[in-house]
Amino acid sequence: MGWEKTSLEQVEIPFKPSRVILQDFTGVPVLVDLASMRDAMSELGGNPDKINPMVPADLVIDHSVTANVVRSQNAIQANMELEFERNKERFAFLKWGSSAFHNMLIIPPGSGIVHQVNLEYLARVVFNRDGLLYPDSVLGTDSHTTMINGLGVVGWGVGGIDAEAAMLGQPMSMVLPGVVGFKLHGTLRDGVTATDLVLTVTQMLRKHGVVGKFVEFYGRGMEELALADRATIANMAPEYGATVGFFPVDHITLEYLKMTGREDETVSTIEAYLRANKMFVDYNEPKIEPTYSSYIELDLGDVEPCISGPKRPHDRVTLKDMKADWHACLENKIGFKGYGIPKDLQNRVVKFDFHGQTAELKHGTVVIAAITSCTNTSNPTVMIASGLVAKKAYELGLEVKPWIKTSLAPGSGVVTKYLLRSGLLKYLSDLGFNLVGYGCTTCIGNSGDLDQIVADAITENDIIAAAVLSGNRNFEGRIHPLTQANYLASPPLVVVYALAGTVDINFEEEPIGTGKGNRPIFLRDIWPSSKKVSEIVHSNVLVDMFKSTYEAITKGNPMWNQLVVPTADVYSWDPNSTYIREPPFFKGMSMDPPGPHSIKDAYCLLCFGDCVTTDHISPAGSIHKDSPAAKYLVDHSVKPGDFNSYGSRRGNYEVMMRGTFGNIRIVNKLLDGEPGPKTIHVPTREKLYVYDAAMRYKNDGQDTIVLAGSEYGTGSSRDWDAKRTMLLGVKAVIAKSSERIH
Repeated sequence: MGWEKTSLEQVEIPFKPSRVILQDFTGVPVLVDLASMRDAMSELGGNPDKINPMVPADLVIDHSVTANVVRSQNAIQANMELEFERNKERFAFLKWGSSAFHNMLIIPPGSGIVHQVNLEYLARVVFNRDGLLYPDSVLGTDSHTTMINGLGVVGWGVGGIDAEAAMLGQPMSMVLPGVVGFKLHGTLRDGVTATDLVLTVTQMLRKHGVVGKFVEFYGRGMEELALADRATIANMAPEYGATVGFFPVDHITLEYLKMTGREDETVSTIEAYLRANKMFVDYNEPKIEPTYSSYIELDLGDVEPCISGPKRPHDRVTLKDMKADWHACLENKIGFKGYGIPKDLQNRVVKFDFHGQTAELKHGTVVIAAITSCTNTSNPTVMIASGLVAKKAYELGLEVKPWIKTSLAPGSGVVTKYLLRSGLLKYLSDLGFNLVGYGCTTCIGNSGDLDQIVADAITENDIIAAAVLSGNRNFEGRIHPLTQANYLASPPLVVVYALAGTVDINFEEEPIGTGKGNRPIFLRDIWPSSKKVSEIVHSNVLVDMFKSTYEAITKGNPMWNQLVVPTADVYSWDPNSTYIREPPFFKGMSMDPPGPHSIKDAYCLLCFGDCVTTDHISPAGSIHKDSPAAKYLVDHSVKPGDFNSYGSRRGNYEVMMRGTFGNIRIVNKLLDGEPGPKTIHVPTREKLYVYDAAMRYKNDGQDTIVLAGSEYGTGSSRDWDAKRTMLLGVKAVIAKSSERIH
């Protein structure tokens, strides 16, 4: 009671979640830590089996698939074979963990994206343990765990260290948050998507300032939002900076639970429990205006079609202003909205031969167009809309240029089923959006290589190439090293930009392309009405699709089922492994903690400005061929084609520490604004890779610190940001402000 007063007093409370959820990029280091804890327990004379999850833990293997093979009917099978070939050792380790640790469920590769699987299958909303009912709540080792708040389940992303503590029964200490009330009213205009809405909400809340706060959505506009639309908004809480973006349970939630295959009896119990505890919203009852720490509101009718970019999720641009904004970005000085391209080079066109076909690139040319990410692929409305756009475009004779890397990576098999039933999957495939896998792919940086001809044309001519994806992240260096402009858009807009081939276009005045009979085709000619989309969703998204999909994933797949793993409770570390190595964190541990120590005569390792993201600090994507991490792998007989990604090698601290601050777009003020993963070794004034400079300081017994501006650690929940920095010998990061998730 009285939270609105006590929250202002920064009261600290303990929070214990009902369960923990992990994905494989973050789940592997969690299991590595737990396995090494068992070793430490044995060395201290204790029982290693005491290191065991005390709350249910679910791990979905979804971050390992890469869009290597695209534009092929065999792409999904080929990419899965490559995924297992590269990650077999990691997968075997995870499979060992599923039997070695109690209370842990592992969902095999190829099943879907963790947050969509959580929404459609894993979430309980209300736990029922032998008649004891209590609310579902979850901590996840992925920032977009917040998606589950769309279902009325409180949950958010934390680093692996926090998740490990929660799994082992330790409460998470947190300051009682302020709660921002976000009032919705009205209805979306015809043709406006849930993606347009979430990008608008993200920009509004970033401006309002909600870091460390809860956001709760309310108002009559809630009745206009399908559960999938709510989940889309909840998913992007990290992008607007809130801990959660919460939607209370109402009749729409219950309908979704039934649609996704939850039993009627279970749904009735959920409703009865929440009504009895005054946690259910009934729009037929008299409404009392809730009390919040602060308020913000939006008329859904004001939302316009938009995208966000080119470097941050909250830099929203309305579609009608996109061309002007793009030209401003080219001219602006280098920054979040600028590239500093001289006027005489802004319209330069580079022609090249693409496998016998004349091709051209200019600033803003789209080279990656990906329908990907749990944010949007969990939403049937925007997925059906993308299929309708593809169908109309195909019928009118539009094509996607062959040098654009197109892909379709749904968050669960349900998407494939309703796209097949509606007959729309064919048209997406006809335009090059073939199924490439069920996982995060491009959104996490697993976009795969560009065709070498395209890559050479970009690098040799300093082209600001673009990627358009239906994801939630577009931070520098994340999507692909060669796409400096990255835009977030709805799935149907991803198709449209692929057809146009450039972000340098005003869709209201310029045609997307030329169709049959040399007829110019405009956006208005292929964009479906909201009514048409709704009709197809209601007739093609069926409850049996969810039931059959999730009955199948628990059985695994042949490649997963054929993995043979040891059954011992204590893991046998392979000293030659380049994926799984015993970390140093618990080595030589004693029963008495060492206590604090002072930092003395420290050198500045790095000096940053504002908004250094977790992708700057701890890259998850590709390992650059000239980096210290690449040198380590080559020295251990790993070929460049088998480097995989930083995310996939999080079980090896040697790779991770060498990749710290390894983003090729990071700007260190010690280098006078020159981007790249290097710094100045102050005593000698040498320019070195960050890792090499850090090791020189460490070997010389010299402490180091990192200086930064505001919003340090924006982005993903990544405990390796802390682990890597510590392994480099950094004693403190001094920043103006930091994101809660960091």
